[in-house]
Formats: sequence, C-alpha cells, structure tokens
Amino acid sequence: MSEGMKDLLAPLKRLQFVPREKLRANDYNPNRVTKENLRLLKQSILMNGWTLPIVVRPDYTIIDGFHRWTVSGDPELHDRLGGVVPVVIVDHQGDRAADMYGTITHNRARGTHLLEPMKKIVQELLDSGKTIQEISKQLGMKPEEVFRLSRFSREEFLEILTQHQQQYSKARVYMEM
Repeated sequence: MSEGMKDLLAPLKRLQFVPREKLRANDYNPNRVTKENLRLLKQSILMNGWTLPIVVRPDYTIIDGFHRWTVSGDPELHDRLGGVVPVVIVDHQGDRAADMYGTITHNRARGTHLLEPMKKIVQELLDSGKTIQEISKQLGMKPEEVFRLSRFSREEFLEILTQHQQQYSKARVYMEM
C-alpha cells in the first residue's frame, strides 16, 4: 500500500486496554509538566473520563501519553481504571527517528492557550454564576489567575471571592474586672 493509501485509522482500530505496568517511558521526551498540571490532568480524567489513548511502539514504549500514564499510577485512578490504560500501537518499523517525530509532533500539535480567548471563557464562566473556587479547580488556575483573566476590578473580584465563603463575626475581647 502506498503512503497516500495508508489507513490513518488503523491504530484506533486496534485500541487495547493493557496493564499500565507493561508500558515504559521513552528516553528522549523533552516535554515536562509541573506537579500542578499533573493534578489538573488527574482532575480532567476524573471529570471527563479517559479521552485519549496512550500511543506506544509494539514493545509498549510510550511515544505519546507519558503524563497520562504517569497519573494512571495514582492510587485513586489506578483503582478506578482497574490497573489498565487504553493504548494504540504505532509501528514505525524500528525507526527511532520516526518515534521521536511522533512524540514531538503530538506534543507540539496540542498548541497553547491564547490570552484573549481564555479571558472570554473565564468571563463567561463568571457571568454564568460559577464561583472563582470552582473555576480555579476545574481549570487548574489559582484565584489570582482567574482575576487576571476577568474584567473585574480588584475590589469587585475580592468581593466575589469572599461572598461564597463563610462569614465570621468580628472578634471581641472580654475582660473580667
């Protein structure tokens, strides 16, 4: 079959669920993720389910999905997944360069978030009544990041931030005389 006739859906047609322990990291992935983003990835899986399979070579070396594989070892996820992860096998016929290209193109194709569209999303969530705490948790942002993406003044934002928190009375000092 010529390259132009290649079945582009072939990897998905062979989707498998394998024990996560069968997989291993490659030795060249330049992508790094913070612990905070790993927590966000776990939250995403818990909220949305597992949406992207891990891409592996026939020997189960990871081409793409190292961070999904990493968080699948978290005890909560591991138990809920039954110790298995979804994989698709891509066979580059032992061509290490093709494996590397696969890793890099998967990573780079995901892109980055642009500022203006993110501002619009945050504002829409705030306008719909979502709390700053919920937005922070679901988007993996600190409240300060939500503020920077909102159109609120500092004072308005602080008021919104505290309106859902429990109110306490002012402390009073009582002295016996």
